[in-house]
Amino acid sequence: MTARPTKRPHLPTQIPDKLYFRIGDVARLLKVEPYVLRFWETEFPQLKPGKSGTGQRLYRKRDVEWALRIKQLLYEKGYTIAGARQVFKGETRANQPDLPFQRIDKSRLEKMRSELNAILELLSESKPHAPSPTRLKPSSGDKSSSVHKLPGPGLF
Repeated sequence: MTARPTKRPHLPTQIPDKLYFRIGDVARLLKVEPYVLRFWETEFPQLKPGKSGTGQRLYRKRDVEWALRIKQLLYEKGYTIAGARQVFKGETRANQPDLPFQRIDKSRLEKMRSELNAILELLSESKPHAPSPTRLKPSSGDKSSSVHKLPGPGLF
């Protein structure tokens, strides 16, 4: 009776403390062929090494970390390329904070507009020699709407 080969525990790969790595260095570190890394560059937009003046790929530490993560998903966890892309998409969405004005209601916008108009009035009273400030006007696209836009590039 022969003994079953035991799966060796995954040892974390130590990334040397360097600014740049050439494709051969990264390939040796990950134990894959350089063509695999070039293929991953076409499939994963996160993996974008720079190039030297001679066209040599120069991976930064962050690129090496992405390549290690890709290898882990594909080789150790058994994901397909498309599945690994989905994992990265999910991680990106989970790490994005909500925008501060994402869910603002119409009454709050109206209140903000009236407060801004009040500030404009105060400013125009404090500087009598200055030209009169432009009042906030309704948006030109929707005459029925009571939501107004600031003059110039819009913030809302």
